[in-house]
Amino acid sequence: MSEDAPFHLSVALDGAGWHPAAWREPDARSGELFTAGYWTDLISEAERGMLDLVTIEDSLGLQSTHYDRPDNRTDAVRGRLDALLIASRVAPSTRHIGLVPTVVVTHTEPFTVAGAIATLDHLTDGRAGVRVQVSGKANEADHFGRRRFPVIGVPDVSRPDFVRGMTQRFGEAADCVEVFRRLWDSRDGGEANTIDFEGPWFKIRGPGGTPRPPQGNPPVFSLAHVTVPFRFGARACDVVCVTPHDTAEIVAIKREIRVLQGEAGRSGDKVHIFGDLVVFLDTDAGSAASRKARLDDRSGAEYTSDALVFVGSAAELADLLVRWRRAGLSGFRLRPATLPHDLEMITRGLVPELQRRGLFRTSQPARTLRSRLGLPHPQNRYGSR
Repeated sequence: MSEDAPFHLSVALDGAGWHPAAWREPDARSGELFTAGYWTDLISEAERGMLDLVTIEDSLGLQSTHYDRPDNRTDAVRGRLDALLIASRVAPSTRHIGLVPTVVVTHTEPFTVAGAIATLDHLTDGRAGVRVQVSGKANEADHFGRRRFPVIGVPDVSRPDFVRGMTQRFGEAADCVEVFRRLWDSRDGGEANTIDFEGPWFKIRGPGGTPRPPQGNPPVFSLAHVTVPFRFGARACDVVCVTPHDTAEIVAIKREIRVLQGEAGRSGDKVHIFGDLVVFLDTDAGSAASRKARLDDRSGAEYTSDALVFVGSAAELADLLVRWRRAGLSGFRLRPATLPHDLEMITRGLVPELQRRGLFRTSQPARTLRSRLGLPHPQNRYGSR
């Protein structure tokens, strides 16, 4: 990664924060999690910090400590507002930051999702994206009743049946993204084109009902940990968020994704690889460690994550991000352990530290999310602009 390349920085917002006891913090606004003002304030803070984008978490079931069933806990946040509707509500209050809601595509209709994301792109003048997520959980399938999934228990990527199911769901997700892009291209000016898509999971004729988005195709994001979702990201996405724990993993992950890009015929396409980290940030490492210990005690267990859990100061985090960037990442998606504390430590501590090092912007470009990420404006596959 060139030292002159833009330093892309984003945050992943979820409830009161990623730690299950975050809602107990003195500055938490736990009584406001389901209000528009709460989300507007968080995303406005991220915009003031000149971050590239925010992602908003979502799912088709309640949060749980179990993989495949509710845990019925009342001492942790359970339930979310719809991420896409949050983004639409916040859109008029922002001017620069990218808005990337999470959409689970396993049980939803791609025609409906494509129209909603295109609408968000129009409402934001080209700042929309979508983070595509899949679901293999039996209890979430039961909410829809159209298909059945086996109860998995604990996910195990060494089990052939688990990998087989995961491969099918990510194959379906890739077809969804292909449909999104065809539908986004199908209405341009006064022209309307049928898309005539037919795959294993659905047939869609089109055209879409929403005019082509300002970005042409809003950027598609994914989160990937192993080869099957890496393949999905390499085949279908513009940004793949990954969860390395050291520079050696970064090198290996990047190599694998680039090989998979080539296999998908996308060697010439720009596909960003962002590193995910959960962050506990304070003025010094000791204060951050004490806060995490207090939160762990309140939740009754040490917090762990699929991503690296960073505990320290903004300067120490900046050092780590620089090392990881040199190893091959083009950006980062930080998960604030508590809100608003860790978000404000990112915007008011980490960002100024990166600016002092000459690594982060000092003014807010009025550009689309695609252009901010250095992604070209795509040509319409049906021959229009």
